[in-house]
Amino acid sequence: MHTVMKFGGTSVGDGARIRHVARLIKAHVDAGHRTVVVTSAIGKTTDMLLDTAKKASTEGDPDVVREFIAKLRRTHHEAVRGALNVTLDTPSATEILEEIDSRLEEVEKALIGICYLGELTTRSLDFISSFGERLAAPILSGTLRSMDIDSDPFSGDEAGIVTTNDYGNARPLERTYSQVRERLGDLIEKSVPVVSGFIARCEDDTVTTLGRGGSDFTASIIGAAIGVDEIWLWKDVPGIMTADPGVVPMARVLPEISYIEAMEMSYFGAKVLHPRAIEPAIRHGIPVRVKNTFQPESEGTLVVEREEQVKDVVKAVSVINDVALINISGAGMMGKIGVAARIFTALAEAGVNIIMISQGSSEANISLIVNEADLDSAIRAIETDFKNGVIKEITSDKEISVIALVGAGMAGVPGVAGRTFNALGRAHINVIMISQGSSQHNISFVVAKDQSRDAVRTLHREFELDKIKI
Repeated sequence: MHTVMKFGGTSVGDGARIRHVARLIKAHVDAGHRTVVVTSAIGKTTDMLLDTAKKASTEGDPDVVREFIAKLRRTHHEAVRGALNVTLDTPSATEILEEIDSRLEEVEKALIGICYLGELTTRSLDFISSFGERLAAPILSGTLRSMDIDSDPFSGDEAGIVTTNDYGNARPLERTYSQVRERLGDLIEKSVPVVSGFIARCEDDTVTTLGRGGSDFTASIIGAAIGVDEIWLWKDVPGIMTADPGVVPMARVLPEISYIEAMEMSYFGAKVLHPRAIEPAIRHGIPVRVKNTFQPESEGTLVVEREEQVKDVVKAVSVINDVALINISGAGMMGKIGVAARIFTALAEAGVNIIMISQGSSEANISLIVNEADLDSAIRAIETDFKNGVIKEITSDKEISVIALVGAGMAGVPGVAGRTFNALGRAHINVIMISQGSSQHNISFVVAKDQSRDAVRTLHREFELDKIKI
């Protein structure tokens, strides 16, 4: 069996956890499996790098940078000691420390340069944020070598990933797949490459990052390139669940769901998988397994192409917070061609993503859901574009949440919507807006933010999602 195994930041949070991860990999290899490992940065390293970069650009104090680098050095030196379970003057540790210190010098120079320039570009942010993974990969690879597993660390670009120059949200170019196959395809048969997730390089030969879910994206790209049997995403959760267990204590792990269901759940607030992160796996039909690093005996959730419809259709309920509702109304909108197109174009040009749309048949009202952070710029964009009286009023509401029910074949089964809204009515939960597409995979609606938790619990109970039905 050939696999890609990706480990998140919590999984490699310190030396002891890195050693635990290395043991998991060793057991996998000893069982005869061939694997490529993708690692995230240690703990919150990336967040700290970005925070320091922003401080460097605004405060311009090199001493703040030097203090941060010293802290980062201590953290990673201690991780080496804990992962290898040796003193730092041991040759196996010294080799790793030299590489870490060299990279720390590089990021320190970049941060001090930002102090003096007082400017922080998206290109600079990608370069700075790349160091979290670039510091972690040598430690995990060295730990594997200490366990007699042949291994070498690779940055994403060294593994062959080349992208567009959309800094902060780069996309792989098609030749990535042949390059990764050429560099790692044969190597996997005799070694365990450890690749730094999240980062790559564009055609301009500058560092890029793959955006949200970037390390998962790296694993998916590599898995598709070399044609593995499965991609395993090791996280600090037991799998993809029927609801957020922080909201519904009775939430359970879904043993298996389809690609499209996983993408719908992610879009509507479930943070385990990002839709784009598994796109290469979907395109090549590779199963993706979500497992818990700290409960490795659990099977987790298998994400596959086939869609299994369960008895009550609904498999999960999720929620999106930090969103806002915009209501656009006016009698002049009725029957006027192109109003909706103008609204969507204005928002697109302002860089505002529309999460959800609802329009009445009267055409006199359009309701939109956007990210709360985009609310002001969204309203400005619409007001700027419509100065001819077509739109009479624009109102907004930040105190809302979007709830979604997800399940294969939902729209084709009578009664699902009726049960949903009857249950909410019995619980005295008011539905503000409804949207159901023809994809047959979700019903989504808007409720007041202070009723969102009750709504999720009510629907989880109504559809008995705490009972195993798959």
